[in-house]
Amino acid sequence: MEAFISSLPYAEIILSILLVIGIVLQQRGSTLGGAFGGDNFASTFYKRRGAEKFLFYMSIGIAILLVLAAILNFLLAGS
Repeated sequence: MEAFISSLPYAEIILSILLVIGIVLQQRGSTLGGAFGGDNFASTFYKRRGAEKFLFYMSIGIAILLVLAAILNFLLAGS
């Protein structure tokens, strides 16, 4: 159990890096304005397909895992 508790911070670091990579790979705009939401509004509504859909769902899954790891770390480290 101690090995699991001591490995949770490292798991959080890895999950956070994966989440950042997944979010950065989803960016449509290649300019700096596109990274901060300065994209044109004509292409706002569209359907995700293929790799973009996979990255979207992967990012959601990693975010959920990151939150669960943080909660577990908080609860187990306090006891």
